[in-house]
Amino acid sequence: MPEGSEQLVLDGLRHVGVVPVVTVTDAATAPELVGALAAAGLRYVEITLRTPAALDALAAARSAGVLGAGTVTTVRDAESVLEAGVRFVVSPGLDEGVVRICQEAGVPVLPGVATPTEVMAARALGLRWVKVFPVAHLGGAGFVRALSSVWPDMTFLPTGGVSRDNAREYLDIPAVAAIGGSWMVPAGLVAAHDWPRIGQLARDAAELRSFS
Repeated sequence: MPEGSEQLVLDGLRHVGVVPVVTVTDAATAPELVGALAAAGLRYVEITLRTPAALDALAAARSAGVLGAGTVTTVRDAESVLEAGVRFVVSPGLDEGVVRICQEAGVPVLPGVATPTEVMAARALGLRWVKVFPVAHLGGAGFVRALSSVWPDMTFLPTGGVSRDNAREYLDIPAVAAIGGSWMVPAGLVAAHDWPRIGQLARDAAELRSFS
């Protein structure tokens, strides 16, 4: 990535505030899906590596939005998504090899943390942005507030159990740059290629940042 691009991506994530977490089973649909989200104001989209179609989807939709790869758990995963041109990388856990290869490429990486010890490990790797996952099972917004009180220079991306109903609880926390969720991309609507309905759900989600 060009010099300075990493901070631009992080600033963009903070600006939009809501990151759709998408699982794609048909790569051919990815450009329309990402395009519908981007047109609605959610142009930072995480496509998870949970299906065989994920890498092809990332490549196919590169020009439709600002794409990140999720569920990146190994160095090989990281190498593959970086080769596909992703702009940010998200992992459910903290793996030093994944972090290091992304840092070397100048691509923002947000590893998952679930304990204070993992926050400390992330800090030791030079990170100040982390994902909190699965946040709903860890204590929700209260847990994130507790972490931010200990490390006020850390920035958090809560995911895992974040919904339209509780999204504001997280976005109201100053240390939370953005939240990740999939309520605006339900599997049934994606399978039906119902881009107008997905677009409406995405517009509603995009408005959350405006009122937080």
